Amino acid sequence: MSSSHVDSTQSNTDANILNQLGYSQELERNFSFLAMIGMAFAILNSWTALAASLTVALPSGGPTVVLWGLCLASIGQLAIATSLAEICSVYPTSGGQYHWTAVLSSPRYARSLSFICGWINVVGWWALTASAGSFQGHLITGIFSLSYSSYELHRWHILLIYIIDIFLALLINIFGLRTLPLLNKIAFIWSILGVLTISIVVLICAYPNYQSVSFVFGGFLNRTGWNDYLAWMLGLLQATLGTTGYDAVAHMVEEIPNPGKNAPKAMILSIVIGFLTGFIFLIILLLSLTDVNLVMTDKSGPLLQIFYQVLHNKTYSILLNMFPIVCMMFATISMMTTSSRITYAFARDNGLPLSNYLARVHSTFNVPVNALVLTSIIAVLFGCIYLVSTSALNAILSASVVALGVSYGIPIATLLIRGRDILPKKRQFCLGNTFGCICNIVGLIFIILTTILFLFPPETPVTLINMNYTIVAFAIIFIFAFLHWFFVGHKDYHGPHVHIDQ
Repeated sequence: MSSSHVDSTQSNTDANILNQLGYSQELERNFSFLAMIGMAFAILNSWTALAASLTVALPSGGPTVVLWGLCLASIGQLAIATSLAEICSVYPTSGGQYHWTAVLSSPRYARSLSFICGWINVVGWWALTASAGSFQGHLITGIFSLSYSSYELHRWHILLIYIIDIFLALLINIFGLRTLPLLNKIAFIWSILGVLTISIVVLICAYPNYQSVSFVFGGFLNRTGWNDYLAWMLGLLQATLGTTGYDAVAHMVEEIPNPGKNAPKAMILSIVIGFLTGFIFLIILLLSLTDVNLVMTDKSGPLLQIFYQVLHNKTYSILLNMFPIVCMMFATISMMTTSSRITYAFARDNGLPLSNYLARVHSTFNVPVNALVLTSIIAVLFGCIYLVSTSALNAILSASVVALGVSYGIPIATLLIRGRDILPKKRQFCLGNTFGCICNIVGLIFIILTTILFLFPPETPVTLINMNYTIVAFAIIFIFAFLHWFFVGHKDYHGPHVHIDQ
């Protein structure tokens, strides 16, 4: 049997499953399994995100939370991802969490819970898209800080780079649909090549002036003003950020073949690869740095400062810094792709204002252009926080992690409350009742813990400048969502199709 015939048969099967879930096949299935792993890994970008956000964790627990916090976060995130992967294998639609919530909830609460979950998930992805641009802005301005001692960083510098990053990602997503799978594969290769190159160079050049083993694996710092226990827990934000966003696969399932089988594997593998590369890379960085105080405070940023401490050469340090900068560009592209797909999917079910407009797939470019444009506008608005707060990065990171975490927790909690027997017995990815229940409970506990923690300000005393505005952002979101539900949503939003033949 020819491969083309197999591909055609699989495409028809995938389209039939999507039809059973209540949707027609509008988007092309261009992404292979490898391309999807590349996309998921580009979004997690664990080693880059973890290294670039060291200033979040080092003052709030030091090396202990950098390494052991990553282990704790990876266990929690793996439990969540495994739980979601099982549900995704049965209901593979771009709606992801809000669709699963509607299917798993009792009919009485399905619409309202699904609507809430959809709004939280969409906003979480808008914020996560903003985080990559934020990192890139800091990495690039760090080059100027290292190169020119007279350079004075202004907030609008980061915002300008941020806007350029978002704009380029928008153009690539609109005009480069055919190139996106290739870009995702390149992103995966570039990221692995980057972490290997930097690790080897840093280890060799730092020899023999390594930090002690006790510092790397047991060093503790607390510059937050909170008590030591709470400070350590707040430091988990760095690790949690570096291991979140795996639901990107769920929102892209309408563009990959055999999603019931491939999506769960891609979700889980992205975390495993992210943890392994991130944990080893962080050990190398902690071993090699010479002045931890300078790493936390220097304007060039933690990663570039470590490179300079090891290499003692600005040019070589900047060259190494190009690896994470390019990684963040790939991340922005992939995050915008995902954000537009969940926006498109939710609008398809009339969950957003102007849904008819946002749910359109462009006839020429075969992408939801309107959803892409809205995602870009919202991301730029997130970036404008830089003009009013020095804690903008922390606020954006907290907002994305908290929102995505809550969106993960709603379908998992619903599954536990209704009972795991509600899932069809025949599914391509099955955890079994006992192990599945353990994963669901562990994941839910981690979500509750991090949701509470990441609403705290990063340091005390709390001022208007260092305040964590995540709670304010969520209040605005809930008010807007409530008003939309009250005036329009309760009439127009019927939720996704909840029945599928098994």
